[in-house]
Amino acid sequence: MNTESNVQGADRKELIAFRIGAQEFCIDIQAVREIRGWTPATPLPHSPGFVRGVINLRGAVLPVVDLAARLGLETTDPTARHVIIVSRIGEQLVGLLVDAVSDILTVSEDALQPTPDVAYDPAGAFVKGLLPVDGRLISLVSLDRMLPEQAKAA
Repeated sequence: MNTESNVQGADRKELIAFRIGAQEFCIDIQAVREIRGWTPATPLPHSPGFVRGVINLRGAVLPVVDLAARLGLETTDPTARHVIIVSRIGEQLVGLLVDAVSDILTVSEDALQPTPDVAYDPAGAFVKGLLPVDGRLISLVSLDRMLPEQAKAA
């Protein structure tokens, strides 16, 4: 599943696309460490509502973020079909709960369109821009904005 979209020269990026509900998003594939099936998370007291909890990843404690909730969408009720994208955000590994991984995209830097500034949109704070691919728009998520400032400093 590799989609070439406006690819020219050396300014190409590889992105991994995924679904949350009916919407498609993508992140830089360089930040992705692995993709794994849903594992029930152990809740953490007093954690933000978008943090599902933590899981054991080969002896390491991995926080799991419900990406739908973080983007201001409806909270995910995970099933065995959901996946966790293990990503590096700064110096921390974080699991991102999504509905499904859908594609690997190769795009040029100039294919990224700016996000329109039409109204307040919680997801807009986390979206770098939009990519038109095969007649649909895929939102490029900025991972460095996913965690609260205190968590990044820890």
